[in-house]
Amino acid sequence: MKAISEIEINLDSVQEGLKLWVGSKKEGTLFDRFETAKDNNEARFQLVEGCYYDYVISDAKYILGDIGENIIQQHKRLTHTGRISPNIFVGTLEIPIIKKENIDMCHSIQLEVQSIKSGYRDDYRDMLELITEKCTDLLLQSNSPVSHHFDVDYSTNSQTLYQKFAFINSIVRTTEFKDAIHRVVTSPVTKWTEIHEIKDIRSIRRLSNSNVKELLKGGKRTELPSGHYLESYSLNSLPERITSIRKTDSVDTPENRFIKHALETFLKFCSDINKAAPEDSKLESESSTLINELESSLQHSIFKEISRPTTLKLNSPILQKKEGYRQVLRTWLMFDLAAKLIWQGGEDVYGAGKKDIAILYEYWLFFKLLELFQELFAIRPKDISDLIKPTKDGLNLQIKQGKFTALKGVYATSTRKLNIQFNYNRSFSGRRNYPDSGSWTTTLRPDYTLSFWPYGISEREAENQELIVHVHFDAKYKIANLKDFVEQHNDKDLDEEKIEQKKGIYKNADLLKMHAYKDAIRRTGGAYVLYPGTKSLRREGFHEIIPGLGAFPVRPSKTDNGTGELKTFILEIIEHFVNRASQRERMAFRTYDVYKNEPVKHDEVNELLPETYGANRNLIPHSTFVLVGFYKKENLDWIIKSGLYNARAGSKRGSLRLGPGETGAKYLLLHTNNETKTSRLLKIVENGPRIFSKQTLIEKGYPSTPSQDYYLVYKVQEIKNGDFENLEWDITKLKQHKERRGSALPFSVTLAELMKSKVQS
Repeated sequence: MKAISEIEINLDSVQEGLKLWVGSKKEGTLFDRFETAKDNNEARFQLVEGCYYDYVISDAKYILGDIGENIIQQHKRLTHTGRISPNIFVGTLEIPIIKKENIDMCHSIQLEVQSIKSGYRDDYRDMLELITEKCTDLLLQSNSPVSHHFDVDYSTNSQTLYQKFAFINSIVRTTEFKDAIHRVVTSPVTKWTEIHEIKDIRSIRRLSNSNVKELLKGGKRTELPSGHYLESYSLNSLPERITSIRKTDSVDTPENRFIKHALETFLKFCSDINKAAPEDSKLESESSTLINELESSLQHSIFKEISRPTTLKLNSPILQKKEGYRQVLRTWLMFDLAAKLIWQGGEDVYGAGKKDIAILYEYWLFFKLLELFQELFAIRPKDISDLIKPTKDGLNLQIKQGKFTALKGVYATSTRKLNIQFNYNRSFSGRRNYPDSGSWTTTLRPDYTLSFWPYGISEREAENQELIVHVHFDAKYKIANLKDFVEQHNDKDLDEEKIEQKKGIYKNADLLKMHAYKDAIRRTGGAYVLYPGTKSLRREGFHEIIPGLGAFPVRPSKTDNGTGELKTFILEIIEHFVNRASQRERMAFRTYDVYKNEPVKHDEVNELLPETYGANRNLIPHSTFVLVGFYKKENLDWIIKSGLYNARAGSKRGSLRLGPGETGAKYLLLHTNNETKTSRLLKIVENGPRIFSKQTLIEKGYPSTPSQDYYLVYKVQEIKNGDFENLEWDITKLKQHKERRGSALPFSVTLAELMKSKVQS
């Protein structure tokens, strides 16, 4: 393969001397693959995705036809010139040549668009093979509709035919299948066979029972000479020739007949496809290549000795267990089912000869993730079998971009059971308000979403109570390494990036999308990229595994696809959810507790309060409690000096009833007889009250004789630094306040409630 700067395509079949020139705008992005293009069923001249190419037709009467997706961009005035922009298209571009006079296509040319990833051809085959394998596995499940019979309709549109052929091609052209055929022809199963031959009686060394009968009855006989010892057995003559039986190895076994039948079945299918394919189309080209390969296999001498089968003994131990035979049997079963399979999502992959490797990677990942989650979680079989639906056209695979697919399961441990839901292309609407599920901005649709919530409640209820967590994954085939996803920037890099953004180029668009999923979709625990690389990246938001962002390598490989690291990560997330004391669990409750009710207008606090930093970091008005307590005037000096305030303990009237507000109070507001307005606010400096006996209070210098045996005592101090300075509160405006004798009863209020009773200056 050599890189060139310009190609010249001869169009003499349209008009003598007509030519098309295509030139690259970037070095090393235009290739002539004359030697290898045919082997890969590709066009000779090849472009690279994401690059731009100028083209010129030698005669202005002709133009390149539109093929959609703004790939062909004609010059506004000189319409026979323009630009070819493949964008993310990968595969064969079939571009029509149109004569402007009658606007009819008079010819077409083919250009191949390579992927920027060097191994995309192998990736494409491997991914297509796995998708076919998984589809047929679904069909072979006992509860799936395999009893329905459908024939391949060769009169359907070429795109559907190409899709079916691509499934078959992905099975038959695998290395495993070719190796299996090689094993069969080099080490076939044989059986002993008796060969009957007519031989001269003089060459027979040993006579069988049937030969003895021939001695008596055989024709064309020769008289024995007089006195021959056989005369004593009443034999006067012997046949000149009798039947000889020879045992030999034979390859004409039922198992080998099946192998020949399978190859002939594949060949017939490809021949029928080839006849139905449009002339000079990619379908015709690829089916011809496969026909040649199958015919070459059938030309082996072993198949000349094998007859046609009368029955197929599919339960043969040799077919089911012997190397080579086992693979061909499996391929034949897959072939039979794949020929009936219709996949609407395949339009995105096979349409117009393209190889949309990025979309195929997304579908491939669906099956890899499904395989992983089936291993980890108890996904209901019915959910999986519902992925295949019988239709009048065939067996329809219900997986397509933009269509929601949900598979539900359960994860059970000895301490907790969790509902698991695997979503493909689930949309999170931006039109729903909190606390419903969705996005709080615009509608977002991650490729895959794994959701967890406690067993025993519905998904909707889990959303409303902040008990569900979503973890999103996006397929990014085009990311080659982590540097493409995230890298450190300095000020100069950021300046250059801003300039590029003005041109519409966003280097970190994939990273920003992960942030969008995590920050915009409600109850999202993490968002991660899946890409065909080698290194992973995990960034945790705080101290636990989620919330987080990152990337995991999952490669289209049969031996090392990287799902082991992803599996470990999923198990870590599960272990995290089983932990009832996690920070995420506490945060989820706080979120639910704060947002479960809409704020009320009169609950606003717009007063001058100490700032919430340092020692006052937890000074939240609606969760900060103030104890409103009564004091006797003669005790005030002792309260201030000792830093102690006592309230009655016990069950008698006037005793302090302990609740969350009383035990967790951070401030003490004092009032005395006939005092309804007070500014005497003290700070409680210990967590909760202590219990003092009467004797302890006396020892502390209590100024009067205590009347109770025990008291609840708060440690207090005067407020400094000007906090709450010059503020006064009217306690009669507090709903817990009681009149007359009840006015001395202590109670607690929130700081927000207290500030509403502030006396306006």
